[in-house]
Amino acid sequence: MSVPLSSPLPEGVPRASFANTVPLRCPPMPAPLIADVFAETKLDALLEPVALPVDARSIADAVRALVAAWPELPPPGAGATLERWRRLAMLAGRDLSLAKIYEAHADALAILAELDAGRLAELDGRGAVWAVWAARGPDGEPLAARLEGERATLSGTKAWCSGAPFTTHALVTCLDADGGERLAALPLDQPGVTVSSRGWEAVGMQATLSVEVRLTGARATLVGEPGDYVRRPGFWHGAAGIAACWYGAAAALAARLRDTSVRRDEAAKAAEGRLADRPGAASAEAARTDARAYLRAHLGATDAALAGARALLHETAREIDAAPRADAQRLALRVRAATEAAAEVTLRACGRGLGAAPLCRDRWFARMAADLPVFVRQSHAESDLAALGAIHASNPDDWSL
Repeated sequence: MSVPLSSPLPEGVPRASFANTVPLRCPPMPAPLIADVFAETKLDALLEPVALPVDARSIADAVRALVAAWPELPPPGAGATLERWRRLAMLAGRDLSLAKIYEAHADALAILAELDAGRLAELDGRGAVWAVWAARGPDGEPLAARLEGERATLSGTKAWCSGAPFTTHALVTCLDADGGERLAALPLDQPGVTVSSRGWEAVGMQATLSVEVRLTGARATLVGEPGDYVRRPGFWHGAAGIAACWYGAAAALAARLRDTSVRRDEAAKAAEGRLADRPGAASAEAARTDARAYLRAHLGATDAALAGARALLHETAREIDAAPRADAQRLALRVRAATEAAAEVTLRACGRGLGAAPLCRDRWFARMAADLPVFVRQSHAESDLAALGAIHASNPDDWSL
């Protein structure tokens, strides 16, 4: 079945209320660290009334409150790329579905600014929640655009439209009559836009409601020239920023692994001597000692993987800020590959080190462990690695220290 976008939320769905931010009181510290602490404190205060992880019923209100508190992020390539990514990682470490929707909103604003179309965001005020729908569906059929000057009439079906039931505007890719790929800003509250319930059977990232949207003569405004969406330098800046979301989620899972390891070591130390005289105590303690050692090994593997990804995210942000107009494809593919690998190491370590208990009894952990593998598949796996290898083969990078 299909419902118009403007349909109200189902009866009985609670509307979250959100606390104001709390003032920051701390001793003097370096300015970047002050910014980090303030952003994290503000985010925690904002999300305090929200039951995390969000679900399909609660995500709309949570997104609106988040956009109201953080209407935009520092633009990529303008000297504060790392701050932008830190905020995305912070959010992803709390809820990956929220991060997915908010990252798209922030990306849309950055795209509009880069293509000199920021007026479109300003016209719609601070209440707008933007999406970016650039993927083609499994059948590969693009949206068709009939152009009339700067306006376009769009028809067809767009797949994987994250946040479709509650976002207000979307940047969508489409093809004009000459086969040129265009980008269009689409207001979603209009008769030609119908949000379906099809196309999203995922368990991980379920709350993003990334369903199919049917357009029938929907009116939109063209943004940029043909091919601008992928040709602009910011395309790869945004692609690299997705890795910050993966990193934030992986680091949050790893923190659970670390905390469990610390608790078990402390419990073992507290129990020393109490059980020594019981039958079989020696063999039982040896088994527990081995289990703690294995957990520490998983923690060590996770630490090595995440530290490498973090260092590369820092380096990539610096290089983007140093040369914002340069082609950043190599940088983006590299940092995405490294962060994807770190996420996979972390997921494996958490599963093997912690066992089934948190996957079955901890709602936040279970959802994060289900969400991250789906979000990471926004990577194109070996296809991206092959593209990175081709870039390196044609223009070798010096790997020496």
